[in-house]
Amino acid sequence: MTLARQLHKFGGSSLADPECYRRVVNILKEYSNTEDLIVVSAAGKTTNRLLEFLDALNKDGRIAHEVLQSLRQFQLSLVDELIEDEKKEALLAALHDEFSTLGELTAPLTNAQKAAVLGHGEVWSSRLLAALLMQSELPAVSQDARAFLRAESGAQPEVDYGTSYPLAKEVLAQHAHHRIVITGFMAQNAAGQTVLLGRNGSDYSATVIGALAEVSRVTIWSDVEGVFSADPRIVSDACLLPLLRLDEASELARLAAPVLHSRTLQPVAQSSMDLHLRCSYAPESGSSRIERVLASGRGAKIISSLDEVLIVKLIFASGHDFDRLEKEVLANLKRAQLEPLTYEVQKDKHSLRLAYTAEIAGGALEYLQDAAIEAEIKLKEGYSLVAVVGAGVTKNANHCYGFYQKLKAAPVEFVSESPSGLSLIAVLRRTDTATLVASIHSQLFQAQKRIGIALCGKGNIGSSWLTLFAEQKSELEKRRGMSFELISVVDSQTYWFNSEGIDPSTVSDRFDDESIAYSEGEWIKKLGSVQGYDDVVVLDVTASKDLAERYLEIAEQGMHLISANKVAGSAPSHYYHQVQDAFSKINRYWLYNATVGAGLPINHTVRDLRESGDEIQALSGIFSGTLSWLFQQYDGSVPFAELIDLAWQQGLTEPDPRHDLDGSDVMRKLVILAREAGLNLEPESVKVESLVPEDLTGISLDDFLDKSQRLSELLAERLAKAQREDKVLRYVARLEKNGKATVGVEALSKEHALANLLPCDNIFAIESKWYKDNPLVIRGPGAGREVTSGAIQSDLNLLSSFL
Repeated sequence: MTLARQLHKFGGSSLADPECYRRVVNILKEYSNTEDLIVVSAAGKTTNRLLEFLDALNKDGRIAHEVLQSLRQFQLSLVDELIEDEKKEALLAALHDEFSTLGELTAPLTNAQKAAVLGHGEVWSSRLLAALLMQSELPAVSQDARAFLRAESGAQPEVDYGTSYPLAKEVLAQHAHHRIVITGFMAQNAAGQTVLLGRNGSDYSATVIGALAEVSRVTIWSDVEGVFSADPRIVSDACLLPLLRLDEASELARLAAPVLHSRTLQPVAQSSMDLHLRCSYAPESGSSRIERVLASGRGAKIISSLDEVLIVKLIFASGHDFDRLEKEVLANLKRAQLEPLTYEVQKDKHSLRLAYTAEIAGGALEYLQDAAIEAEIKLKEGYSLVAVVGAGVTKNANHCYGFYQKLKAAPVEFVSESPSGLSLIAVLRRTDTATLVASIHSQLFQAQKRIGIALCGKGNIGSSWLTLFAEQKSELEKRRGMSFELISVVDSQTYWFNSEGIDPSTVSDRFDDESIAYSEGEWIKKLGSVQGYDDVVVLDVTASKDLAERYLEIAEQGMHLISANKVAGSAPSHYYHQVQDAFSKINRYWLYNATVGAGLPINHTVRDLRESGDEIQALSGIFSGTLSWLFQQYDGSVPFAELIDLAWQQGLTEPDPRHDLDGSDVMRKLVILAREAGLNLEPESVKVESLVPEDLTGISLDDFLDKSQRLSELLAERLAKAQREDKVLRYVARLEKNGKATVGVEALSKEHALANLLPCDNIFAIESKWYKDNPLVIRGPGAGREVTSGAIQSDLNLLSSFL
């Protein structure tokens, strides 16, 4: 299978010295494929030094010469330390020629000549990294982006997709089976002159090139892991956001946050690629992924600030149609790509106040003056801005209240909501924004979180979990610093909902009186829109196929899910992966340790082995506590049917014991475990031996129990044969190295590891690359309402550690 092409972009801080270059090569060995694209910025402060050179060229030739020599020495030292043999000689010769040409320049230079000078840094980075990759046995070629990126000069040059696309395709075709190291930051106009793509130009060119090459993902590697809940230099406990909606990222960029730029995100929004932000200094330390997700947001995610904000104030003459003029001005500014950060309408004063960064304010003022608007226009300095960003923030009463509370003592000019509803923005007379950001962050994110819980299923496991939750609630809250409230209990036809909380000890007595009937999916939408909770968790302790088919709806409402229900985990792989992706894309969790082994940490162990680099090769064991108990007791002294009846009366079986005896439960567990191990196993490919005769499958439970002596007759002969060979019968699940999967009765020697268990015990034997000769064995109670409800509580505890 051909791997989808990706693009990796490395900023100047990731290429600051020889050690950085070596680190980048190691990253590309680990994270890139043969035909991936790599976009590079100029190494370290090279572009700044070239700007110094151009500035000095106009003032003092001696200083210009010194700056150029210093930069020359830096570039030569990079090549000298990193490259060997004849490749070094070729790179050094090229550098000598280029610096000689630069040294012959005299002022004044045209804008096109200045742009060409500033583009040298990217050329040097591209050429050096490609040579280093080749030296490291990674086929690579350097490529000047001016060969295919077309753009015309302007305040914010835009790449012409129509002209660039065929040229890009031609370049890609020329360099098959090579990593292509491309210059960032620049394009070429129709006259063949260099056009620089402006602030954050390398990031913008990376996503543009990614879109033109139709890559699946662009990863921007820099000196930070990604987007944090606040600037980590200001807020020491700011947390990295692993997933950010594209609209949230765009809003953050629109507000001039340094980690993202709106132009970088435009090609992402217009294509199908994902955008990842990672740290080249610590590749495994986490990342931020920017994706298109549909789930509704629940409030603020990021606190952002700006210290240098200017206000353009327009005062319209009275008597004019103020509403019309206001709309026209804002629409025209948007068309000119001069949209303000935020604005205030002062209708009673016939005025409009527009907030801008220092970089954009001059252009906006000039545009408004040239537009001959009938208004007095003033530019005022000395302002700051603080904003909270996140889908749903303007509807989150707690976050709005917290934001306004922290602004009470601040010198606020005005507060506004963005038209998109993605941010709350305060413009202030210049103040210490660092202190204010830390204070707002603490108020919004470090206050005790409220977690709402909905329990689906109040039978054996559900009632046991309610008892456990009542006992553990205060301890869990103390340990996690959060509050947990049971807000809904759902059964197959009715549900009880109370946003203020339900006492778990009263559910069995009050459910019938408090619950109401619901139509399809109604309770899911009700929970999805509940206010006052930071997160909502659905616990599915049923065996309901109907509920398992609604997991996508639960994800769409932005809720977490903990399952003891095995149906979705063992469904055909397309649905299983669909559910996984639905939760992953919205940064929500689907945990299901209780689906296999009750309270035993089998799912966690298998997943951890795989994610740590092990390779699971085979799985086997006794996966059903019920069948374990039955076959441990079955020695011929008591008929098998009587043992079934006894297990059913003791609550060791499902309400209908045929759900245990037909092997489907064990099959589901085997499929779930195989998938946790990274193996592709479909439920229909498992050969299952059912202990229920076909003519007993469609009858009532009472009729089945009356006729269950048939099972005794069917198993008696197999038991007698096993005993003659000094063996015992056990119900075993196996996934072998050749991919063969079986579930059924086996005769095992009495000394076999799967034969010597306590009643109700499960045992799991894992053969892997690391545990080849001596399988890893996990053994313990695998049935019972207490251990299963304990597994649910364990997942709830684990989930709370992620929130």
